[in-house]
Amino acid sequence: MSGITSRPQEELAVPALTSVSDDPLTARARAVWSGGDFSPIARSYDAGAAAFIDRVGIVPGDSVLDVACGTGNLALRAARAGGAVIGVDIAPNLIDEARREAIAAGLAVQFDVGDAEALPYSDAQFDVTVTMFGTMFAYRQDAAAAELVRVTRSGGRIVMANWVPESFVGKMLRAHTAIVAPPAGIPSPLAWGVAENVRERFGNRVSSLECTIRTLELRFPYPPAGVTEVFAACYGPTIATLKAAGQEGASRLRADLTRLFEEHNLARNGSTIVASDYLEVRARVA
Repeated sequence: MSGITSRPQEELAVPALTSVSDDPLTARARAVWSGGDFSPIARSYDAGAAAFIDRVGIVPGDSVLDVACGTGNLALRAARAGGAVIGVDIAPNLIDEARREAIAAGLAVQFDVGDAEALPYSDAQFDVTVTMFGTMFAYRQDAAAAELVRVTRSGGRIVMANWVPESFVGKMLRAHTAIVAPPAGIPSPLAWGVAENVRERFGNRVSSLECTIRTLELRFPYPPAGVTEVFAACYGPTIATLKAAGQEGASRLRADLTRLFEEHNLARNGSTIVASDYLEVRARVA
């Protein structure tokens, strides 16, 4: 799986970002996340996304940016709360789907194609910047942290949801890297699920930072083997890993994912429900 490794403290040994068009890591990230339709995955934790936005406490008139917005599950909820919302994602197909969802919902949300490591917005443009299981997958973690701060006004808030290493999703991500190793020098996205690492990433650019472990459920109307096939067809990193793994590796990944869903399944009616912990980060920009 692209961008996942078991070395969360490893420094990023990659060239500085020059432009979206000529940067190989940006191209790689776009290819991975454009690989499938993320909508079925996003819908699986719909209730958790709603609870996350409720806790953010957006008020009418807040300017809100949803970074790595995917198909827009957070952005649309923020708009319903009265925010003036922009969503940005590196995958054009996901942005297209988010725009369709906004039109269907009758919501005026701007969706842009862009990179979390080089956001196409002005300094201090937003009152609230949110990201749920999105920015954590940026290859250049320091650059992504700096961009979250840069586009948020002084006194504004950054709120993140990041999978923790010990969680169900952490295990699922490591199942991928056990099959296909990530590029050399790329730190684990799961580093964002460790409070000490988050504090280091933001440093003195934030005046306060609070980290809380929370749990959400991923719900699928399929048995575990069927959920594996949803990921194989819809989740960009799984698609990329299966393509790179060869026949034997791909079979092993499918088997490992199905085993994980079976072992952690909370449902007993032919569907699949798994609970996974994440780190909720609340920071106020200095």
